[in-house]
Amino acid sequence: GVVPDESNLYPELSGFDNLCFCAALYGLGRAERQKRARQLLEEFELSDAARRKFSTYSKGMKRKLTIAAGIIHQPEILFLDEPTTGIDVASARHVRHLVADLHRRGITILLTTHYIEEAERLCDRIAFIVSGRIVQIDTVEHLVQPIQKKHVVQIACTGAGEKTRGVLSHSFPDLTFSFSGQGSIRVEADKPVRVGELVRYLEEQGVEVSEARKIRPSLEDVFVHITGIEAAVMRREKEKKGGSP
Repeated sequence: GVVPDESNLYPELSGFDNLCFCAALYGLGRAERQKRARQLLEEFELSDAARRKFSTYSKGMKRKLTIAAGIIHQPEILFLDEPTTGIDVASARHVRHLVADLHRRGITILLTTHYIEEAERLCDRIAFIVSGRIVQIDTVEHLVQPIQKKHVVQIACTGAGEKTRGVLSHSFPDLTFSFSGQGSIRVEADKPVRVGELVRYLEEQGVEVSEARKIRPSLEDVFVHITGIEAAVMRREKEKKGGSP
């Protein structure tokens, strides 16, 4: 299946008729294509607009119907071009949920996007393309490793005072601790931090931990490191495409 950046559906047809027409092109029989169209309209929350002309849809609705048209024949592979460009935040969020759900069903998705944070959120493997060439391809974890100088964990907590600072430094000499008031602890190390062990120790010391998360370089940091293209240039490219991730 293919979902282009600009929708190729017919503005004078209704959402339902557009889906049925696409299904017919793929050889689905009349009963099957009508069944699939109704299923997808409900799944994509477009049932109320099924009989409205496509030209009256909002940008977010058009994007969702275009994706539905791309999967109406239940393909094994889906090519998805800039799925959230130019649509509102709520619609973009819904589209991302739909894409993640399609992936969970076993559909292989090749997604192109200017939004690196979206690729990081949705994709198992990332390929950076510069001037039409793939300059790097790997999992997010492996892409980040070369530029990760330190392993960092941020802990949100209550009740961590000067005494806590002393016992932590004594019990975990390989870790460096930075405190921000009594509500936050930043942990740095040359090796991966055993977060579970650290949290259990804090709780034994009477510190209430509400969150502990690993901080790593973003994919945007990786892209800049690999290509030398600065973040400001990337932002201008996003603005040219319009919308927000």
